[in-house]
Amino acid sequence: FTLVELLVTMGVGSIVMMAIASLSLYTGRSFATMANYVDLDNASRAALDIMTSDIRQATFLDSFATNRLTFTDYDGGELVFEYNTTAKTLSRIKGDVTKVLLRECDELVFRMYQRNFIPGSYDLVSTTNSALCKAVDVSWTCSRRILGSRLNTESVQTARVVIRKQQD
Repeated sequence: FTLVELLVTMGVGSIVMMAIASLSLYTGRSFATMANYVDLDNASRAALDIMTSDIRQATFLDSFATNRLTFTDYDGGELVFEYNTTAKTLSRIKGDVTKVLLRECDELVFRMYQRNFIPGSYDLVSTTNSALCKAVDVSWTCSRRILGSRLNTESVQTARVVIRKQQD
């Protein structure tokens, strides 16, 4: 090989190696992002399943705040769902047992509604009185950091749950 051929070969080889390295980095980041998104979605679904089941079985909403719901549960005990803005967690508290349902939750809001509909629509009438509450709406957004930066955010999860066992 001559010196010119060696330099051309090294240049072309370097370009090929850089392309392979950037493709590997991009692919690795994409797989990490997809795995993270799937994990966030699974955690959100599990939390929503637990909340839906518990709220439907509750008999009464005792107190309401945009970050805390307190119910009288089917067994007469207190059931609390609480969002901690500092820790970014949603917890289920039943008696002395606290279970964290969501972690890394950037935003969570509870709303409550009455039984009746807004005339001309399928939306329920909003209320601030917990004694009139028949449905609870919960909405949240979660995200995580990948490689030091916040790359993906799970789409907003929203659900409206009707208290089925509530006495009229």
